[in-house]
Amino acid sequence: MGVSEISSSHAHILLVLLFALVGLAVGTRHQLGQLSSEALSQQEADRVIRLPGQPLVDFRQYAGYVTVNESHGRALFYWFLEATEEPEKKPLLLWLNGGPGCSSIGFGASEELGPFFPQKGEPNLKLNKHAWNKGMIIFNFLQRPTYYSWNPPLVLDFLTQTLVTTSRSSVTQLQDSYRFLVNWFRRFPQFKSHEFYISGESYAGHYVPQLAEAIFDNNKNTSKEDYINLKGFMIGNALMDDETDQKGLIDYAWDHAVISDQLYEDLKRECNFSKDNLSDGCNTALGQYFDVYKYIDMYSLYTPMCVDNSSSSSRQQVIQGTAPRLFSKFEGWHQRRAGYDPCLSTYTEEYMNRQDVQEALHANVTKIPYTWTHCSDHITFWADSANSILPVIRKLIAGGLRIWIFSGDTDGRIPVTATRYTLRKLGLKTIEEWSRWYTNNKQVGGWTVTYEGLMFVTIRGAGHQVPTFKPKEALRLVRHFLANVKLPSKPF
Repeated sequence: MGVSEISSSHAHILLVLLFALVGLAVGTRHQLGQLSSEALSQQEADRVIRLPGQPLVDFRQYAGYVTVNESHGRALFYWFLEATEEPEKKPLLLWLNGGPGCSSIGFGASEELGPFFPQKGEPNLKLNKHAWNKGMIIFNFLQRPTYYSWNPPLVLDFLTQTLVTTSRSSVTQLQDSYRFLVNWFRRFPQFKSHEFYISGESYAGHYVPQLAEAIFDNNKNTSKEDYINLKGFMIGNALMDDETDQKGLIDYAWDHAVISDQLYEDLKRECNFSKDNLSDGCNTALGQYFDVYKYIDMYSLYTPMCVDNSSSSSRQQVIQGTAPRLFSKFEGWHQRRAGYDPCLSTYTEEYMNRQDVQEALHANVTKIPYTWTHCSDHITFWADSANSILPVIRKLIAGGLRIWIFSGDTDGRIPVTATRYTLRKLGLKTIEEWSRWYTNNKQVGGWTVTYEGLMFVTIRGAGHQVPTFKPKEALRLVRHFLANVKLPSKPF
């Protein structure tokens, strides 16, 4: 394998992307004539003919709702874009953004790896030449309530990922995500036999392994109809272990000249990240540490900040109660990322708030009275968030799943230093040490370490959202992951 419940009056939103990638044949697609009339009807009702301002493309799109809990009125919205070439022969990849509370459509689809990007001052979408659906299938979904007479409508931000309250359990969210996949495959049975993979970034370092574990466990006892052909997962700049993530955050900042020697020494002396509570001295030092990121982009140290005061991208998005728990009370931890164009998120928000866009996606059918934003600020507490996801990763390595972990090396939010500490804590046997890999322009794309049961990859010069900063390298990465082939070790 080396290279190889929320209460009845509340609901949460979850978004993903599914892809089937170029040149990776994995089974036979049902012919449309073999599908049931119900499946055909549902699929046709969900067809998206064309988004406003969208370039002409030769792949199909679908969007709609899939119920995951009728009694509590919860459903997930999805956006599905087929492969540009032979979707019947491609594996499916599920993409998750993190937060928790941030949109996979707003970030993943519209600013990282989707086929269409909103533009500054332009009504038309830009075609992403490095989209992950170059011969793939793309699929987004999010949860919102369905409205039954005994369950009054709850107003939700229709493209945000997660809304939780003190009564919300991440276990329930996980159950909803799994139930969505089961029900979606029933709606699109022609893809049920395809190889299935999961990927994501940031807090998806929790989401992805947990969902993979849920599928892995349920597959042991489920019916043939609901079996999901899970083969592996890949996570990037991923929050995996509170202790090492927090230690790595501080060490990376000092090593990259973000903080002073004195502040670094204060943090090392005052802070013990293996404990559940921080001392007053540590809180003071951390406050000074996060103050630095008012002036530079934590998510990409060497790219500009958005200075447009009218842009939501230039403001902090505070989401309380998110892991790592010790850092969750510091507003600096919750700063929004900027991206290649530091105001990129502004263009996405303007586009997604257009009524014609929402109608084309069959979204926001209840006409929510407030504007869409990338992240929800309604998360107040997540009591059952795991301090470490490493036990799940160990279990799935032993279960034979393919696992790759990647890291953009200019990210200060969940830096490569933290990921290396976490992998060291995982304690895997090293098969091949630090080795360079190349892009097709004969430049070093980054470095790899092959562990027993896991591949680690760095992407040189990439920030927190690797596909945004290094789209060509990110596309090569995911293709090699799905093919279970090592990245090129020599120029070509």
